[in-house]
Amino acid sequence: MTYEHLLSPLAIGEHTLRNRVVMGSMHTGLEDRAHNLPKLAAYFAERAKGGTALMITGGYAPTWEGWLSPAASLLASRRQAERHRTVTDAVHEHDAKIALQILHAGRYAYHPLSRSASSKKAPINPFRPRALSTKGVDRTVDSFVRAAKLAQHAGYDGVEIMGSEGYLINQFVTARTNDRTDAWGGTPAKRMRFPVEIVRRIRDEVGPRLMVIYRISLLDLVDDAQSWEETVELAHRVEDAGASLVNTGIGWHEARVPTIVTSVPRAAFSGLTGRLRPELDIPVMASNRINTPDVAEEILAAGEADLVSMARPLLADPDFVAKTEQGRADEINTCIACNQACLDHVFANKHASCLVNPRAARETELRLLPVPAPRRKRVAVVGAGPAGLAASTALAERGHAVDLYEADAQVGGQFRLAMRIPGKEEFAETLRYFRRRIEVLGVRLHLATAPSIGDLTGGTYDDVVVATGVEPRIPELPGVDHPSVVTYAQLLRGEARAGERVAVMGAGGVGFDVSEFLLYEQHESMSAWMERWGVTDPAKERGGLTTKVPVKPARTVHLLQRKQTSLGKGLAKTTGWVHRTALRDAGVEMLPGVTYERVDDNGLHVGIDGQTRVLEVDTVVLCTGQESVRDLADPVSAADVPVHVIGGADVAAELDAKRAIKQATELAAAL
Repeated sequence: MTYEHLLSPLAIGEHTLRNRVVMGSMHTGLEDRAHNLPKLAAYFAERAKGGTALMITGGYAPTWEGWLSPAASLLASRRQAERHRTVTDAVHEHDAKIALQILHAGRYAYHPLSRSASSKKAPINPFRPRALSTKGVDRTVDSFVRAAKLAQHAGYDGVEIMGSEGYLINQFVTARTNDRTDAWGGTPAKRMRFPVEIVRRIRDEVGPRLMVIYRISLLDLVDDAQSWEETVELAHRVEDAGASLVNTGIGWHEARVPTIVTSVPRAAFSGLTGRLRPELDIPVMASNRINTPDVAEEILAAGEADLVSMARPLLADPDFVAKTEQGRADEINTCIACNQACLDHVFANKHASCLVNPRAARETELRLLPVPAPRRKRVAVVGAGPAGLAASTALAERGHAVDLYEADAQVGGQFRLAMRIPGKEEFAETLRYFRRRIEVLGVRLHLATAPSIGDLTGGTYDDVVVATGVEPRIPELPGVDHPSVVTYAQLLRGEARAGERVAVMGAGGVGFDVSEFLLYEQHESMSAWMERWGVTDPAKERGGLTTKVPVKPARTVHLLQRKQTSLGKGLAKTTGWVHRTALRDAGVEMLPGVTYERVDDNGLHVGIDGQTRVLEVDTVVLCTGQESVRDLADPVSAADVPVHVIGGADVAAELDAKRAIKQATELAAAL
């Protein structure tokens, strides 16, 4: 592709964006403390240098009542605004633009001082908000205006008014959360008054130069939400009030439909943006699951949007735009929408980063990576799974001479298994990226080669990195050698096939993945995905929510674990509920507190609540943990060669690619 649409400039008011790529708002945690603003500046500066036209910060509350959590990000004083000059100056140095997002959490605020349109508790929050008084609503509008003026003083090129994802403004515009009878509720027009007043009064106060972006909820995906006609009317009113640009948001945080996880089809919602665009005379931005320049170009070329918003893809690769401009799109480190180091970190009150790019939001800490090493070393990396791939390429970036050995005929390790799980096909992109980096950096790749101790010692290498990964743990169980018993690795590699009735032993992340592999087909079409999750045209049903159409599962599956806790309780916060729902909808029997007795021709014998039960299954899949493979480490170390053990070879727990890639990157930065 030539990417003529994606790379073309766009005028927005008095500003000209150098291309159509926007880094959408994403909270990193660096926003919450003033002493982290230099780190935030480095984070945005790297993406500005990489060619991104416009960046939008994580959400800043306009008042302490709107905090996301106690003492979280806030912009309410001139002193706070002055500190932000560090951020805006760093971005402007690279000829890019930056806007500050103003976000009032409303009933999503995780503290007891929250305020909302009404006193309706969110199903995802233990705190019940107090309803704002009529005067309180007016004061809240004033707080948005004050925050916008402070952002202008701080040097921001614009502000984004967060009106989607179920935060305060969304809570005002829907009957679901607004049962007011005063001037701010009771009819759709009165409920819309709140965001319209915010935009109008901000424009009146800041003048024509500041970009005023309004993020509208295009598809609520909750009951009793806005109709499509109301959404379009709100967009018109916001435009008339002085908005420069409309960004689009999808789904409330309490929605039962996933909107950003890796199983959501790429550009799943851009068609709705395309339907809104001709209604307005100002630019419209598409968002959600746009992660490659090809997808972005297709959206723009089809006339579905004027700009594309990508947050996590620019976490994964800050040079996304530069590589596209230089004809190096095949070198982009693609976001796989795993959420493991970004959103999951934020919800755990940790700083966000990125599984495939551990430098994200740590630019000042891992700043040595692009710096040549003091001495060029000869390094052998054994194992080309995620840890070995990350280590070999990062070491080569620093100028070391690297040999990468892999016993299999292909690179990838556990990622080659993960990409076979329905909804995790994106994991193949990471392997594509690393294969290309190996070529570009000149890493010498030795496939189908298991080096001997002699190959690695005797002065051949200065350092050896052992990244040989894991192998499935085989439990001590009578009948574990029965023909019906297979490991998850054998199943996912295609070395074994499952019958129609399957028992999956172990309900960690691997057990859930294997269950979905057994139940669903890969590469689900957009229409099939919408039917399975109950998503429809918002012109037909308010909020775009309808009855799910269950998919007939390919097999009968029983998922078992020894622990008494609910199955899947330890899965990640932002994705675990999706996996649990998928299995429940497919009729999977989930059994906690199981003791495994034996396997024989009759099936799997288990104990449950003191009673013996026989699961009459054709196949038993072992997802009972992993063992580290590190046989090389001690003999090489004994030969006085420095050895570094990373990834699963170091710690086998739950196939943690996030830790493996981070560990490999940090090793390369230090070696």
